[in-house]
Amino acid sequence: MVVQALRRAARRLPAGGRLPSVRALMAQYRVGPGTVRQAMARLTDEGVLDARPGQGTFVTPPRTTPADEPADFSWQGLALGASRVPSDGLTALLAAPVSGAVNLAGGYPLPDLQAVSLVSRAMQRAARRPGVWGRMPLEGIDGLREWFAAQLGGPISAHEVIVTPGSQSAITTAFSALAAPGSAVLVESPSYVGALVAARLAGLRLVPVPTDRDGVRPEMLQQALATSGARLFYTQPTHSNPTGATLSAERRRQVLDVVAAAGAIVIEDDWCRDLSFERSPVRPLITADRHGHCVYLRSLTKSTAPGLRIGAIVARGAALARLAACRAAAEFFVSGPLQEAALEVVHSPGWAKHLRDLRAALVRRRDVLVGAVRQAFGDAAVPLVPTGGAHVWVRFDDRLDDGSLAADAAAAGVLVSAGRQWFPAEPTGAYLRLSFASAPETQLTKGVELLASAAAGTHPRRRSR
Repeated sequence: MVVQALRRAARRLPAGGRLPSVRALMAQYRVGPGTVRQAMARLTDEGVLDARPGQGTFVTPPRTTPADEPADFSWQGLALGASRVPSDGLTALLAAPVSGAVNLAGGYPLPDLQAVSLVSRAMQRAARRPGVWGRMPLEGIDGLREWFAAQLGGPISAHEVIVTPGSQSAITTAFSALAAPGSAVLVESPSYVGALVAARLAGLRLVPVPTDRDGVRPEMLQQALATSGARLFYTQPTHSNPTGATLSAERRRQVLDVVAAAGAIVIEDDWCRDLSFERSPVRPLITADRHGHCVYLRSLTKSTAPGLRIGAIVARGAALARLAACRAAAEFFVSGPLQEAALEVVHSPGWAKHLRDLRAALVRRRDVLVGAVRQAFGDAAVPLVPTGGAHVWVRFDDRLDDGSLAADAAAAGVLVSAGRQWFPAEPTGAYLRLSFASAPETQLTKGVELLASAAAGTHPRRRSR
């Protein structure tokens, strides 16, 4: 209280003005000498006051910068060199939505779809457990590793699991550990923008592999492996983000055969295993991999809450050792309370009910969004209705500039993600990724109406530069 009072008093005095004596301030604020001296010392440390022994305490002149001499940060460009990471894309998806706008660009389900109550109760209990705030095992706590392994079944064991702080960290770790800077990495086109950013950050050269409504094309994958020299392929074979495509069982066998024949590794990002709407989701690639050609990534964040950043990497052989070493160098270990809370959530009686409710709500919202898009833009605008995940990939006239449309839509009050951000090279058409999980069900139709209004005013031949 005295600190704030002295701060206000200093503002009322001119630069160089002298404050009253300690005795006078004691009487004014009715406090002891120690309290006054501590307040003065703090403000002196902050540069507000200037204490001169034997003379008194004075108001420090404010530091001023001439208006015509702004700070010069241009030297940093020379020191840092060219940037490997674009300034948009992933950061745009993580930005807080504009107040009042309909958010169809988000990457996480709204709070009403999250397991907030389960996570909160689990975190309260986990935080009180003995030893939970200490150093955790590098690979993660045993119970959580066992749960991730059991989810896959088959030949996977707990010692082949490494717990990570979410799937984005797992992706970054995989690229850094499994490929040398400058080497090529194959990615689906289009693909998850976070993976594209992580690969560029690792200094890798992106090589796009064409996809269709059934996912990556195995013959194109074989050709890309042969011509690029790449030995790493990143894929989302189940409910791909952004397209929603899922590889059939036949294509899964073909992909594994192609990768094995090339002596390569496939990074399988199973980002929304918990968000599948199918009664019997297709089994992950890794369950059919015997010889360590598959590195598997999984996350709990999308199905619980954004703050519960818990994911996992599953691998075998030298790849597992390199991934563990990379994780140790980056972050040592994952927070104990987060791991304990995640383990309690997935074993709680309410977990299965939460997943059922979440999937049912997402199906309803998907149907509302798809119906609104088709009514506004025609059936061809949604070439694939996703059977899981949280997004719809919308196709527009190729003459339209999706970047300009996204900007016009934001000005109209609806946030969308431009398709060009999801391509590792030039986009093959005009697309938008729309989320049915990041806006209330009652606002989905309104958002599409605002988007249609913006599309009507976007010049079809205008192009972003």
